[in-house]
Amino acid sequence: MAEIRTDPVTTEIIRNLFLSCAQDMNATMIRSAYTPIIYEGKDCSVALLDENGDVLGQSSGLPIFLGNLEVCVKLTIEQFGREVFEPGDVFYMNDPYLQGTHLNDSTIFAPIFYGDELVGFSATRAHWLDVGAKDPGTPMDSTEIYQEGFRWGPTKIYSHYEQREDVVDLLRRNGRFGYSLIGDMNSQVSACFTGEERFKVIADRFGVDAIRAASGEIFRQSAQLDREAVAALPDGTYTAEGCLDNDGVGDEPVWVRVRVDISGEEMTIDLEGTSEAAAGPVNCGMAQTISAARVAYKLLINPDRPVDGGTFPTLTVRVPEGSILHAKEPAPCGWYFTPLGLLIDLIVKALSPVMPDKAAGAHYGDSMVIYLAGMDPRRDNAPFLALEPTPGGWGAFESGDGQDGLINNVNGGFKDIPVEVYETKYPVRIGCYGFRPDSGGPGRSRGGCGLFREYRLQTGCSLYLWFERSRTPAWGLEGGRDARGPEVVVRSDGSERSMLKVNNLPLKAGDVVITYTGGGGGYGNPLERNPELVRRDVISGYVTREGAARDYGVVFTDGLEVDAEATARKREKLAKEGSS
Repeated sequence: MAEIRTDPVTTEIIRNLFLSCAQDMNATMIRSAYTPIIYEGKDCSVALLDENGDVLGQSSGLPIFLGNLEVCVKLTIEQFGREVFEPGDVFYMNDPYLQGTHLNDSTIFAPIFYGDELVGFSATRAHWLDVGAKDPGTPMDSTEIYQEGFRWGPTKIYSHYEQREDVVDLLRRNGRFGYSLIGDMNSQVSACFTGEERFKVIADRFGVDAIRAASGEIFRQSAQLDREAVAALPDGTYTAEGCLDNDGVGDEPVWVRVRVDISGEEMTIDLEGTSEAAAGPVNCGMAQTISAARVAYKLLINPDRPVDGGTFPTLTVRVPEGSILHAKEPAPCGWYFTPLGLLIDLIVKALSPVMPDKAAGAHYGDSMVIYLAGMDPRRDNAPFLALEPTPGGWGAFESGDGQDGLINNVNGGFKDIPVEVYETKYPVRIGCYGFRPDSGGPGRSRGGCGLFREYRLQTGCSLYLWFERSRTPAWGLEGGRDARGPEVVVRSDGSERSMLKVNNLPLKAGDVVITYTGGGGGYGNPLERNPELVRRDVISGYVTREGAARDYGVVFTDGLEVDAEATARKREKLAKEGSS
């Protein structure tokens, strides 16, 4: 039989159909999900895969799942063989030591058959609010995986398009919010079936052989572009290191160390020297560590090209077994993404000397999560769990300022919960919400600002906090300065306390929690920033007048115009002080 060949036009049409299919899957899941963390926050991701488990198309979602959904499919094939798959099957898994994330991340995927032939897979992942941990959601102080919920390897939850009621009942019974858990599960199943339908439409139009020929060409193009980009970099070894504040149960810093070796068209990221497995829940499965390294790689290497099965051919990631980034049972993994945000920043920092036009200062670093859990008196004391990440500032770069109030780098399209939705769903009022002035790192390009948000409790409940990166706040590059780190203030009984992490802290109606996220690092000497840009920042509330004088040497008149002479004198003085 003659080999099917493809042409550039057909290849591009099929490439975009793959992406469109993935976007339809994601839209199906978001529109049919039951909990705000998915339908508002968009803590989810999907991928369309070929019969080998390689990516054909992936929607915008969480970057941290780059090249990770296919791991689940490939592990299942390795464990059970291809013959385990039949039309209408759906599988579920959440084991951190296999898929790399925490137990709340539900991976659900389904085989796609065209006639009698296995031609691909549709795969989804979404955050389930509660999977039976010792505390609602994800505990901040767990010391073993068994405290974080039920752990599942690849398990068939649908067979021949029929739900397996016994397995699904077990899932329902072991979540505090079983009704919505099953609703979110079904939204993922629907997304998988949407992927199956859309793939079959593509196959009807072009044929399976043409799809394979086009995907092969797409993979070849991606691999070639990556090899050329890496080969253009100078050979050498580049390093960086930084630490987390702690592991959630102790107060010792947790280190992430990065070495990047470039030789020809090969790049190796070696994480030797990273801290050994921690007692607290900052450990991560190796599969997810590799995904984080890919995020950093993709930020710098061909960032505009979508990820597919041909991406990352030049990249090797070495992760020391037994470290926080290569978790083994029974290491807790609830906050697995915390070292990964730092890892991504460190890889960019390591490569910044040879990629100054693409590297940026560090971003604020973590999801900065706040939970509020209790009983809602407005709904007959039904239990509630209000969960959201909080955005912060991103690092500045050579040609522009960092983004203000953006979600962290592992979460991509994730969003915080709109005030109207939050106040409707939960017995909490948002008192104020805005940009945190002077939080971005000063620089010729300014680091992005963090945010502040005030939660006024309308009923007694428990507070859970996971805020990070105060010991290694967002650093600047090329003379840019560090940003301010995070802070959380709790006002209760007339007193005020500052804290970054806490598990199950009882609070009363009338108490107030104010979160402050960190900013992004600056880029370049702040005394070289255009004074008119500083003036704009002061007018917009990103920089205070005091900060403008202190950090940028810019002085204003009473009418908030730049005082050119006073600014020149101030900058000269600051420059002398900085060089002494």
